[in-house]
Formats: sequence, structure tokens, C-alpha cells
Amino acid sequence: MSEADVAEVHLLLDAAERADGHRPLSDHLWLDLVQGGREGFAGLVALEPGHDHPVGYAQLTRGHGSWALELVIHPHHRYDAASIGPELLEAVAEVVASEGGGHVHWWVFEPTTAHDDLAARIGLTPGRRLFQMRRPLPVEPTRDPGPRLATRAFRVGVDEQAWLEVNNRAFHWHPEQGGWDLDTLLAREKEPWFDPEGFLMFDDVHADGSTHLIGFCWTKRHIDHDPVLGEIYVIAVDPTAHGRGLGRALTLAGLAHLAEVGVPVGMLYVDADNTAAVALYRSLGFEVFRTDRAYVGDMPPRRPS
Repeated sequence: MSEADVAEVHLLLDAAERADGHRPLSDHLWLDLVQGGREGFAGLVALEPGHDHPVGYAQLTRGHGSWALELVIHPHHRYDAASIGPELLEAVAEVVASEGGGHVHWWVFEPTTAHDDLAARIGLTPGRRLFQMRRPLPVEPTRDPGPRLATRAFRVGVDEQAWLEVNNRAFHWHPEQGGWDLDTLLAREKEPWFDPEGFLMFDDVHADGSTHLIGFCWTKRHIDHDPVLGEIYVIAVDPTAHGRGLGRALTLAGLAHLAEVGVPVGMLYVDADNTAAVALYRSLGFEVFRTDRAYVGDMPPRRPS
């Protein structure tokens, strides 16, 4: 996409964010857009005669074993969504078919039956549900089961490889968080919200004094939100260290950091089917704020002519 294309889409996304109260693209797709697109990226812009702005936008990014799809209709044209949405999704299906087909997941914020119908037109069915959970900060002392975990800040230029190894082991199954490479991480480091002080690392200490990373809690502040939100952006424990209660301790460490920098509300995302994680977060005072849905399916390749 050219700079002019990206600028036009930005205006559409800004209008959707003002209307809906949240940015319509996930971080993964947002970074692909602002970088102009990389290999495995397609941006589809819908235009209508008589309008000097895009009326809709669909984005595809080939990820870790799946195509990620998101769709945005301009708030002023949602009365035409019954025609704009299907045309964009049919174009998406054609792109995927031309690239050999594959698994597709389309994330929708607070889906309706209209989204069910749109998804069905291109062979997608309801799949994963994602909870956004929130709680006020700080965490009350009575909820803290013990002393804080001794974490340290992420060291830019030092910790990248160790972090990638733990992240990819912990999320080897995950379509968005698994399979990260150095470029993916460096793109996050360039974002204005990136703060290494809020990227908490936990090292295991060996008898000889040497250390290696076994867990982390990466936080993110949404300063343009009112009130400011503090997100547990990514949290994981190396599978070799499961069963030590580190997930709870790292969550509390992240929430404590966010409270210390003045954030009044903590937030995180978790798969609704991950019952153990949902129970953990409920025990820490989190409640479900909203539910998003992924529509999923396998699209066939284009048939030879």
C-alpha cells in the first residue's frame, strides 16, 4: 500500500474508533498496515462514487498457520453494510484462493447475527471467543497471597532472543502470538507505547549463580483511553516451569507496576475456553467487560482454469 492509501485508511479507522470506542484493528494487523504491508499482507479498500473517503476496508495477514482477517465499515456507511461487507469478504476469499487457500480467522468485536450471516457467505463459522476482562487498580493487599516476584525490566538489544524462545515455546499453538521472529518483536519496540520498564522479566537462578529467562509479563498503557487502561499485553511462563504458581505471581507483578505508574484500570484478553486462566483472573478480581468472536474456516485454493 502506498503512503496515500495508508493515510486514507487511517482516516477510516479513526472514524470507526470514535464511533465504537476502540481501535478496529488488532496490534498485529495495525503494525502490518502502518508499515505499508509486508509479504503475506493484503489491504482491500472499498470506494463509492461521490465519496472522497473509503467506505470500507478489509485486511488480510498471513500468520502462524492461518490468515488473520479484519473488516471495518465507515460509520457513515453502515446502512450499506449489507452490500459493502459481502463485496469486501468476497474479494478476501478471492485473494486467499489465489494464494493457495488456507485457514482463515476473522475477529469481530461483540458480534451480532449480522456477522454470523456475513461469515457464512464465505464459509466461516463461529469459533474462538475472547474475553476482555477488567478490574480497578491497585490490587487490594488482601488479594496478594505473598511477597512480590523479583522481576526486572526488559533490556533492549539484549533480551530479544531469550524472550522469543520462551514466547514461542509457550504459544506454539497460538495463531497470533506463536511463531514470532525478531522483526515482529522489533516492530513492537518501535511503537510509541513500548516501555521496557513495563516489560517485566523473571529469571530462574541456578546454583552457580547463572540465570535464564522462564517467564515474563509485558504490560501496555492505553493513554488515549479515558480512563487510562493498563493492559497485561502478553504473559507467559516457559512450559518447563509450569506448576510453580508463576502465572499468578507475574500477573500481580504486572498489575502492581501499572498501579505504580498511575493507571486506574487493569485489562487483559483471554480465550473464553481457557477455563484455568479465566478462573485465575476472576480470583484476582477481574470481570468480563466484553466478548469478541473469531469466525473460522478453511478456504479452498483457486481451481485451475
